[in-house]
Amino acid sequence: MSTVSSDAHTWNLVFLQLLVEELGFEVINLGACVPDELLVSECLSVRPDLLVISSVNGHGYQDALRVVERLRAHHELADVPMVVGGKLGTAGRQTSGQVDRLLAAGFDAVFDDRVDGPASFRRFVESISDSAHELR
Repeated sequence: MSTVSSDAHTWNLVFLQLLVEELGFEVINLGACVPDELLVSECLSVRPDLLVISSVNGHGYQDALRVVERLRAHHELADVPMVVGGKLGTAGRQTSGQVDRLLAAGFDAVFDDRVDGPASFRRFVESISDSAHELR
């Protein structure tokens, strides 16, 4: 779990960490303002079951595009589910084109300012949890 490099907010990460732990995952929270290189190296080292990137500063869209391309460039991370969410732009919700671009760049799901965002995120994490249990 991480923010993008330009985002210094942590309250969102605390909330998400508690939620994801409640859903049965062990969470490594890298915190705020995580440089792309650190996020990539930690993912290569840990090989997470899920990567959650959260942003609330309104610049998450650009930063998320950049970092997911760097993450997906490593074949070792090809199967890691990666999601991004929060306040990804200064104009509120992302357009369908922006969401499509984030998905095409490598995210498995995008959870922005939509009313159903938290419930959709929870369902997504639960589906990852179910899949992980099936593999064990």
